Amino acid sequence: MRKGEPFSLTTGLPISYASAAGERNWYDFAVQFTDAQWVRTSGNNRKNVAKALMATTVALLKSSPPSHFAPVDVRTALREFAFNTGRRESTEAEIGAILAWVRRNSPAMSVWEDARTVERVLGTLAKRLDGSATAASSVKRTRRILNVAMEYAIKHDVLKSNPLPKGRGASPKSSAAVDKRALVGKVHAAHLLAWVRRRPRGGPRLHAFFATMYYAAPRPEEAVAMRVVDVRLPAVEDSDQWGELLIHTAQPEVGKHWTDTGEIHEKRGLKGRAEDDMRVVPCRPALTRLLREHIAAEKLKPGEFLFQGEGGGMLAGSVIRRAWATARKQVLPPEEFASPLGKRVYDLRHTCLTNWLNDGVPPAQVADWAGNSVPVLLAVYARCVTGQLADLKRRIEDGGELPEVPEVG
Repeated sequence: MRKGEPFSLTTGLPISYASAAGERNWYDFAVQFTDAQWVRTSGNNRKNVAKALMATTVALLKSSPPSHFAPVDVRTALREFAFNTGRRESTEAEIGAILAWVRRNSPAMSVWEDARTVERVLGTLAKRLDGSATAASSVKRTRRILNVAMEYAIKHDVLKSNPLPKGRGASPKSSAAVDKRALVGKVHAAHLLAWVRRRPRGGPRLHAFFATMYYAAPRPEEAVAMRVVDVRLPAVEDSDQWGELLIHTAQPEVGKHWTDTGEIHEKRGLKGRAEDDMRVVPCRPALTRLLREHIAAEKLKPGEFLFQGEGGGMLAGSVIRRAWATARKQVLPPEEFASPLGKRVYDLRHTCLTNWLNDGVPPAQVADWAGNSVPVLLAVYARCVTGQLADLKRRIEDGGELPEVPEVG
């Protein structure tokens, strides 16, 4: 005040205290942040970052798009080109015009210093386009990405502090626990796998894939990456028919626009492990027989994919999901088809891990076979473990009941 220094009407702070946020356009910052993340993250993470930044940018626009720009085209231009480092330079004239308009109508980064704007943007991100609530897991993922973006802004002297709310209530609560209703019981599994096996197009191959998920619990991206050489099976004449599956690679399907190679699948190490790490999963006799028959019927060589698509390449996720969805529709009665029972292919893995725990396999061993940590395993499957329930009930009853109290006359 003695120096006659002006104050910001937004923050109430002297101009000398202000960050460089007023000099930086949000769109330009978001593009820079995208490029910084691109070089060190996976394809799925790149896609999630693009979705989060697209939704945030739309929420921050100073005005609605002009009538000749369809809202869906604006979102597509942002998600698929502006926030995609690999495709940004190959934009068509129409896409370029949309992005130029978005840049002109994006506010300065100082907008994040206004608490009311932050609250409005977060509220918008918590709703779908139709006004319904966004899934809690999606909201939390978007908040995590924005937190990383804000920390990046602080590191590069664009913002002074992280404007996103912290503490209890800042993000919606979501549960990581498996829904017990989604688990596939033995009878249901038998009928579903039998229907898949009879499927006219690629049924036996898909049957082997789904059976491996049900009996050995690989993640789908791990199962499609397995090679014949990764299956260690005993000789037919051996008395012990337990085999081993060597899982060391994951190839999730992320789309060719999000990988460095331009391939649909991205080759990676195992989730949460070092790049060259692996795990060994037991192959029970029933699965040993099934895989031995599958390898022989398909005439597979050691270096080939264990589960192949029609052309001999990698099994496509769309084929897997479509086959499983059709099997559910054909096998399950309407009320069970509408329920969570086996709704996702991933539920086969959930079922296998739950069965192992219910059969008394120590959690540390199950976690090692599953590629999880013990705390995560117990948090996710605690509600589904009932194998020792009868014994626990007996122990509770053995504790005795309340003693009889004589009636007072």
